[in-house]
Amino acid sequence: MTDDSSTVTGKPAPTPEDSPAGSAETSPTRVGGTRTVIHEGLPTQLPDIDPEETQDWIDSFDSMLAERGRDRARYVMLRLLERARETQVGVPALRSTDYINTIPPEREPWFPGDEETERRIRAFIRWNAAVMVSSANRKGLEVGGHIATYQSSASLYEVGFNHFFQGKDAPGGGDQIYIQGHGSPGVYARAYLEGRLDEQQLYRFRQEVQHGAGAGLPSYPHPRLMPDFWEFPTVSMGLTGINSIYQARFNRYLHHRGLKDTSQQHVWAFLGDGEMAEPESLGAIGVAAREELDNLTWVINCNLQQLDGPVRGNGKIIQELESQFRGAGWNVIKVVWGREWDDLLARDVDGVLVNQMNTTPDGAFQTYSVEDGGYVRDSFFGSDPRLRQMVEHMSDRQIQKLPRGGHDYRKVYAAFDAATKHVGQPTVILAHTVKGWTIDALEGKNATHQMKKLTQADVKKFRDRLYLPISDRDLERSYEETGAAPFFHPGADAPEIRYMMERRAALGGAVPRRINRSKALKLPGDKVYAELKQGSGKNSIATTMAVVRLLRDWMKDPEIGQRLVPIAPDEYRTFGMDSMFSSAKVYNPAGQLYESVDRRLLLAYKESQQGQLLHEGISEAGAIASATAAGSSYTTHGEHMIPFYMFYSMFGFQRTGDAIWAMADQLARGFLIGATAGRTTLTGEGLQHADGHSPLLAATNPAVVHYDPAFAYEVSHVMRSGLERMYGSSEQHPDGENVIFYVTVYNEPTPQPREPDDVDVEGILKGVHKVSTAEGEGPRVQLMASGIGFPWVERAREMLAEEWGVQADTWSVTSWNELAREAVAAEEHNLLNPGAEPRTPWVSTKLGGHDGPFIAVSDYMTAVPMQIARWVPGDFCVLGADGFGFADTRPAARRFFNIDAESVVVRALQALADAGEIDPAQVVKAFEQYRIDDPTAVSGVEQEGGDA
Repeated sequence: MTDDSSTVTGKPAPTPEDSPAGSAETSPTRVGGTRTVIHEGLPTQLPDIDPEETQDWIDSFDSMLAERGRDRARYVMLRLLERARETQVGVPALRSTDYINTIPPEREPWFPGDEETERRIRAFIRWNAAVMVSSANRKGLEVGGHIATYQSSASLYEVGFNHFFQGKDAPGGGDQIYIQGHGSPGVYARAYLEGRLDEQQLYRFRQEVQHGAGAGLPSYPHPRLMPDFWEFPTVSMGLTGINSIYQARFNRYLHHRGLKDTSQQHVWAFLGDGEMAEPESLGAIGVAAREELDNLTWVINCNLQQLDGPVRGNGKIIQELESQFRGAGWNVIKVVWGREWDDLLARDVDGVLVNQMNTTPDGAFQTYSVEDGGYVRDSFFGSDPRLRQMVEHMSDRQIQKLPRGGHDYRKVYAAFDAATKHVGQPTVILAHTVKGWTIDALEGKNATHQMKKLTQADVKKFRDRLYLPISDRDLERSYEETGAAPFFHPGADAPEIRYMMERRAALGGAVPRRINRSKALKLPGDKVYAELKQGSGKNSIATTMAVVRLLRDWMKDPEIGQRLVPIAPDEYRTFGMDSMFSSAKVYNPAGQLYESVDRRLLLAYKESQQGQLLHEGISEAGAIASATAAGSSYTTHGEHMIPFYMFYSMFGFQRTGDAIWAMADQLARGFLIGATAGRTTLTGEGLQHADGHSPLLAATNPAVVHYDPAFAYEVSHVMRSGLERMYGSSEQHPDGENVIFYVTVYNEPTPQPREPDDVDVEGILKGVHKVSTAEGEGPRVQLMASGIGFPWVERAREMLAEEWGVQADTWSVTSWNELAREAVAAEEHNLLNPGAEPRTPWVSTKLGGHDGPFIAVSDYMTAVPMQIARWVPGDFCVLGADGFGFADTRPAARRFFNIDAESVVVRALQALADAGEIDPAQVVKAFEQYRIDDPTAVSGVEQEGGDA
């Protein structure tokens, strides 16, 4: 018996009579004279233009097989394949095995648990998970949820919980477990039985605010919302795959660098077969195989259904996935059939049953899961007399009950056991299940994913299926009182509860669980920042170089140096970090097995098993996954690590914004450095490299603190602030702050001024500080710029004074985002505290009392500075680089977008004219003089280096 029918407290359960239809398949189909053959999971239709010749070949093969045996037949087939390739006949590689279990019955280990007790535990969890979602959709609430996913995967999880998943108190530090997002109700239901959650919290599923903080439960695994419970956010489908791979890789990185012994830790990732269509799911599987991550196991719940229908109706998703993973170098374990199929397969002496399994499409399996045994007998077994004879001793009910392997705890245990013992490769377990298993109203139906609640009749059938001691009267009374079915708990002293608690204690405690055991870091003092504050003298350096110089100094620090994790997607040289190759070295678990072509050069490319640099190749997705693993190491490993991920700013938030959102959900910390920033700075690269909007994308993430410094000394204060906020201790955040610092820097060299003696550090960190104050007479304006835009307003200041008699103060805006965020918070405070003294936004106070209009400019679209428009105490005029970028010189691009010094001058004069302070004719004169509408006017202007 392999479903979760049960009684309570140790009494044997009667044999269930309502299991779903089991594994059943149809014969190959013919469409219009074309034979449909399923090869490696994909349907292929090929016309047979000469059936008699085809049959001759098949008869010849059968004769050879009968006379010479399988070895000879295999050799001849391989030789024919070889010859086909020699003659350029397109025959695909064979990367899939028969549609049967990878582990045969005789190789299955003994199941060490108490089968009946575990079955009852699963029944309790199934019930509570379904009731929780259904009650969340009672009339008047209806907040959604998903019932069917966990019901299909309960056995997969429970075998892990009871026998494999190591908790945080295990000797090696515990496993990392990525739980499928839609399976969260089952995890909550288990935590309820363990006493970690109470009944009220289950009733308040998806109600996180209205009952008070902590009184309800979030919909999915969200560490930021349940920071002591969930460890990994997984419901943005596709990210589980890549993040789990790079987590396993980061575990090895820590181990090889001698920072932590991770040899006993395993990474488990649970995914769905429909989820594998996301590019990120399969995009990095080659990394796991190449680096031999045998500390990683994926469990793919192949219930053959995605959200609205079959994953591969005409194909076979398990076979398709097997071929992909085998081709990538993974160890593949298929758990296709439950133990009741073992006897039938043993009788299959001529392979007719295996052939039927191999050639039946998934759409037929889904149909069999909702049909009775008579239908299955006729459709699956009836196509061949040998098949029909094979099951003639079985009743229709027995045929209907033939189960999928993913519901058979013995088969699942064997797969998990084999995966943890396999050496040299990551393992993927492909488990065949039925979506909505054990719930008659949901089981195997196309609409299962969208079915949120159960009727009283559905619930009663479900109760009977699970053999739970809940009377009709109790059910009806619960519906009358709460609008939903009651939760079930047998009591803390019940043998099932004692069993599950003992198993978790033996495995290292509750799972999932998030805990911070990291020790505080001693952060570097003033000395390391001194060089950036000195300025560059007569030389020009880009802010990218300033950041890299500080990183190098940090890496020399005896306290934090080894904890820095530099990450780049194949752009170390672009960012001037190639000097690190010879000293810090590139991490490679195999070391360097070759002589580098540039080995005789000072900046030779060097790899090492102890390397510090993570060089991710051309993969921003892989790089952000590494940053996430490093940035959350303080909880997953109890070790603070400091990711320092540098990338083209255009390819950060735009390409991997979802992954950065998950990084924030995971409460990871670290530095994201958007290098070669700006829409006009990266000359020659063109449209898809020209970032004019990443600050806006960063602003959408509440955990991201964005800065756009203009000067090296600003860089020093910003980076120090980030290090201290994230890895230091304060009264408000004694264990550090769960934020991510995004700093945009540029590749354009500019003179770097020395830090002023009266530098306004508060202004730098809050978002704006005054750089210069005009002392002359005449109309006055306030010029504001961020990042590489500051040289433009500095030049405009000189032109306004010398050519137009206008005095300008200049301001460096280090963060438009933080200014706007603080102002919004001030207004929110005033809304929620109507009786208190109103709070004035900081930017309003900072800019208050300064004469003239405010002219703002940046190398970003106008929407970036416009974030603060509401709170600027005066006329606010913005220039920005709106539209697509293009390839040209910086002067030409800036003239095109009207953000250069000349354009700033004209805009300032226009603002003064609008205010009635100067003659409008002056604006016309300046416009004609500077030709700001004509990029050809600057065609001869030279520019200084800093290309990509």
